[in-house]
Amino acid sequence: MTERITAPGDLGRRIAGRRESLGLDRERLARRAGIDPGYLAYLEETAASPGADTVGRLASALETSTQELLGGTIDLPPGHGRPAVLPELEKLDPEECLRLISPGGVGRVAFNDLGGPAILPVNYVLHEGSVIFRTAFGGPLDADLRTGVKGVDFKIAFEVDRIDDANREGWSVLVRGGLHHAATSEEQAAAAASGVQPWAGGDRGLYVRIVPSEITGRRVRRGHDLPDGPPPPAGG
Repeated sequence: MTERITAPGDLGRRIAGRRESLGLDRERLARRAGIDPGYLAYLEETAASPGADTVGRLASALETSTQELLGGTIDLPPGHGRPAVLPELEKLDPEECLRLISPGGVGRVAFNDLGGPAILPVNYVLHEGSVIFRTAFGGPLDADLRTGVKGVDFKIAFEVDRIDDANREGWSVLVRGGLHHAATSEEQAAAAASGVQPWAGGDRGLYVRIVPSEITGRRVRRGHDLPDGPPPPAGG
């Protein structure tokens, strides 16, 4: 009897998302995994419970783990996977950094408030060369980060990263620049045109813009892994 797997979440969404991130269409993924394209479409579009063998073959074809595909790591921070034996660290130029963060998503704002250093996650977009996000009036990113001098902004740091545990790769981008609150109706309209939406909901009508003055980044690439197990004996 085939063991059926009940995934703790949307398995089809994770299959489709991983497939698209690898640039694969359904036909190519189906060939990689050795399953019928029609069945793959069914898995992606319905709340299916495939067999363990099918999930294993899909995970292998998608270059990930069954645990990741099934959502078993959904409440874990990234970076729990075993690092590559010989990773390669590459410095990124500003153009590549901007390309990586251009899709938007979640980044982290680092700043000093009255209590000391703080880091907060925000939903952001990259719009016309600036990082834009929304926050609440009166919140930690409002009054405490206003200099009171027109044209002078506090300098803060903004970080975005992506970790691929399955492939033991990842990258991080650091943006430094002045944090500017949209004050005039023209500034607010320009920021609203970015379409940024906060996941946290609530009244977050204050638009904030970071104009980069420094952009740096690094990428960790997977090197050549050594085989598992004890090293071979010395000598001939």
